[in-house]
Amino acid sequence: MLDHEYTTKDIFRKNFFKDWRKEMTAEEKSKITDLTKCDFTEMSEYFKAQSEARKAMTKEDKQKIKEENERTLQQYGFCIMDNHRERIANFRIEPPGLFRGRGDHPKMGMLKRRIRPEDIIVNCSKDSKHPEPPPGTRWKEVRHDNKVTWLVSWTENIQGSIKYIMLNPSSRIKGEKDWQKYETARRLKKCVDHIRNQYREDWKSKEMRIRQRAVALYFIDKLALRAGNEKEEGETADTVGCCSLRVEHISLYPEKDGQEYVVEFDFLGKDSIRYYNKVPVEKRVFKNLQLFMENKELDDDLFDRLNTSILNKHLQELMDGLTAKVFRTYNASITLQQQLKELTNVEENIPAKILSYNRANRAVAILCNHQRAPPKTFEKSMQNLQSKIDAKRDQLADAKRELKISLDLAVQRVEEQLMKLEVQATDREENKQIALGTSKLNYLDPRISVAWCKKWGIPVEKIYNKTQREKFAWAIDMADQDFEF
Repeated sequence: MLDHEYTTKDIFRKNFFKDWRKEMTAEEKSKITDLTKCDFTEMSEYFKAQSEARKAMTKEDKQKIKEENERTLQQYGFCIMDNHRERIANFRIEPPGLFRGRGDHPKMGMLKRRIRPEDIIVNCSKDSKHPEPPPGTRWKEVRHDNKVTWLVSWTENIQGSIKYIMLNPSSRIKGEKDWQKYETARRLKKCVDHIRNQYREDWKSKEMRIRQRAVALYFIDKLALRAGNEKEEGETADTVGCCSLRVEHISLYPEKDGQEYVVEFDFLGKDSIRYYNKVPVEKRVFKNLQLFMENKELDDDLFDRLNTSILNKHLQELMDGLTAKVFRTYNASITLQQQLKELTNVEENIPAKILSYNRANRAVAILCNHQRAPPKTFEKSMQNLQSKIDAKRDQLADAKRELKISLDLAVQRVEEQLMKLEVQATDREENKQIALGTSKLNYLDPRISVAWCKKWGIPVEKIYNKTQREKFAWAIDMADQDFEF
């Protein structure tokens, strides 16, 4: 990881050194006392050489590895569920490594230890033939729980969280769950106006708890905030969601940047990703927030009469199956659908339409605060793309000079290729710090995208790669071009 910026961060280095010292012998401990004096370049070079050797393999050697992987897949990559042979998602267990976490995670750099057979719980039918543990070892447990969908679980040592091996997203059970999730969000569409009117009324309630609940719900609806579950004891990252916001996380401005009643949010959300946003809110929300903050210290709860269980109980009463996540799914999907209607231009060619699609997807990712650090290779890949664009422009100028007629087919073809590259460059630049994948896979009803493709004659594979097409096979079969979320 020497090439990664993680290794420059103090917290990463401190955690790594602390965990490394636990693994050292007494002799090593007395010798190795200062991480800055340690030089890992030799190991790093060794692994880079290994990687290069793999790239330089002959076709025959690569084929051998491919066949070996296929054998492993056939042996471990499938299970029988309800008499169907189903593919398993991630049947390989992660090797040991250094924990990275997202955002500024306080545990980055800690050692993820090796998972042993004795850590593993296998879940299968009573009469089934389950995989044997390696010779001389045993599984922690073999259980037969038909109320859960996981096949294997273990607890990892850093967060103490439970990890699972599940069925592949393309399996029937996952597809059905996916479909149900979006159908629940579509049900919200029918009653969302009523819910909005209701929480607006509740801003005026005589009861403080009802006002707090109504303002929190407004944030969950308008800003796609997560509810913010109470954290496990011992979780050190100070991350919050809507219900667990503290006074220090918001600032109120009666007027800012030419807008009235502005609320400035600044807190660490899920995965220690910073949520920073300035939003104008309705006057009544603003007045309520002033009231909630009165006579409180910075580290006091903003919503001191509210927690996630109270909120979830209330959501259940409003609509069966309603949660904060359903709001997020609903608002994400409806935003995509509206943006696609606004941004798609009949006249444009396919690359330009795909740019519009990505822009619509980006509006959703911004709503959901799906950020990422710019990729390490970003600058280099942009330079490569720019060189291609320059070369294509030269080619076009030559073609025009030689022909003197600008509408010849050759010129037209080069113009199209140039446009495609330019669109690609715009797209890549705009996506530098936004992660489109999360919303695309988890919050956007795939039928909206499939319908859009069918309506504008765009191949679905331009929007979804092979794995995503397998995951959303149900939507590709189900949606016609007139589908409305």
